[in-house]
Amino acid sequence: MTNVVLTGVGGQGIVLASTMLVEAAFEAGYDVKANEVHGMAQRGGSVVAQVRFGEKVFSPLVPLGQADFLVALEEVEALRYAGYLRIDGVAIVNLRRVVPVTVSAGDARYPEDVDKRLRTRFEGRLVLVEGERLAREAGNVRTENVVLLGVLSRFLEIPLQLWEGVIAHLAPKRAVEANLRAFSLGRRVGYFGVPN
Repeated sequence: MTNVVLTGVGGQGIVLASTMLVEAAFEAGYDVKANEVHGMAQRGGSVVAQVRFGEKVFSPLVPLGQADFLVALEEVEALRYAGYLRIDGVAIVNLRRVVPVTVSAGDARYPEDVDKRLRTRFEGRLVLVEGERLAREAGNVRTENVVLLGVLSRFLEIPLQLWEGVIAHLAPKRAVEANLRAFSLGRRVGYFGVPN
């Protein structure tokens, strides 16, 4: 059984990324269950999706401490959901900071030491991804989510052609080529952030 938790903030494409993962796993012959929780998505609030796949899956909920992979499109969201990741699980974190409404309103502060916290929390199993840079290189800045899927795909036993078919089917028609390029660029990110 493989457990994946994907998180970010509203507007970053967590729902689309999780749908692509679900479809790719299903096409690869796995039993798949998924769960999505939408926070204040329209206001840049936290969004999390859980995807589980394997020979037989009975629940869509990933227990705390049991995720094999944590895929975070925003740095603080990686810390917020760190408790889901198993002790030997891999955190794939986008180098992106989105200031929440509570911070911009002056009700809270964005942590100044996020980099240090990430490296300490996920020591030896952290993949940092320059998602925005790679998405721009792909031709569409809104493909950061697919860049991170590309990174994740290197760890999963799902054939490349299935991923490409799912992306071509689910990505907005005008952005299919950019999404395919973003996925390919993500796959070039090495296992622990070192480009291949």
